[in-house]
Amino acid sequence: MSAMRILLSGGGSGGHVFPAFAVADALRVLVEERGEAVEFRFAGTADGVESELAVEADLPYSTIAARALRGRNPLSKLLSLGATATGVIDALVLMLRYRPHVVFLTGGYVSAPVGVAAWLARRPIVLLQPDIEPGWTLKALAPFAGRICVTHQRSSERYRQGKAVVTGYPLRAGFEDLDKPMARAHFQLNGGPALLVTGAVRGAQRINDCIADHLEQWLSRTQLIHISGPNDFARLSEMRDRLPAKLQSRYRLYTYMSEEMPLAMAACDLAVSRAGASVMGEYPAAGLPAVLAPIGEAGGHQRYNANLLADVGGAVVLDNERITDELFDLTTGLLDDTDRLRSMREAMLKQRRIDAARRIAEVIIAVAK
Repeated sequence: MSAMRILLSGGGSGGHVFPAFAVADALRVLVEERGEAVEFRFAGTADGVESELAVEADLPYSTIAARALRGRNPLSKLLSLGATATGVIDALVLMLRYRPHVVFLTGGYVSAPVGVAAWLARRPIVLLQPDIEPGWTLKALAPFAGRICVTHQRSSERYRQGKAVVTGYPLRAGFEDLDKPMARAHFQLNGGPALLVTGAVRGAQRINDCIADHLEQWLSRTQLIHISGPNDFARLSEMRDRLPAKLQSRYRLYTYMSEEMPLAMAACDLAVSRAGASVMGEYPAAGLPAVLAPIGEAGGHQRYNANLLADVGGAVVLDNERITDELFDLTTGLLDDTDRLRSMREAMLKQRRIDAARRIAEVIIAVAK
């Protein structure tokens, strides 16, 4: 029995990579239920975050040349276009060798050469648009796709009828049966308020600086699970080690978190983070209210994500430039307002959708060649 071959691609951030892993897990289950087999290969850049995460997920990996097409520098744009052209050749060779039944793309600039190569090789394409507003790569690839899976009805309006499928955001494992007391016990938190602070896979500099500048003040008001990313971890570790023992016990510092992330979200009363695509699915799944500080890069797509969660009442949006002056007072004020936190949690839970990965897997199987 020959296996169904699925080529996955996406990168630049965990919000483009983790959904691919979640869908791969759902596909394994769904295909096995049908008495068949499936195999995967991940295509990404040599130095992108996807290369680290795919190895961690034990997925076979193929390197594709690609560069972000940003800025106004003509030389930089020329180099990016050259890398993309080389990437198309890389991906075409991969298509001919691997012959995938479906190519599943989740966005990020590496998806561009892979998508073009899939179209040239006449391989079916399924896109996932994790963010509310698509990036330029997904916009460019949309005409080539057989189906486009979107996380919210608000995103489907830009596509012709029948092409977009509202599936929700595919969740990594661990969000199905979260238990807050168990999660708090896992992190050894007491009954007081707890705050989750995280950037992306590689951290958020301005948020980290705000925590570092007033670390003792933060810890006097809340227990803290802080995922700093690698760049600030050593500095924050030294600061933690100099704290009084009582405050040290209130500070849980991590450079990166994967399998424990659902537990961290369940354990905390409020999150402070950027507004990457993952917040669209994971915060509602955990019923976690949030202060979202979107960054303006990549077309400002984080702003659309943050605004959606704010519109439904689950989040508060804080401009990146106001983090230093306003984050502490805003966050501690919310932690003190138990009624508002409760209403924000209820609003998040109304957006909860835990079947997205399986729904996307069903779409992929339906278009497989």
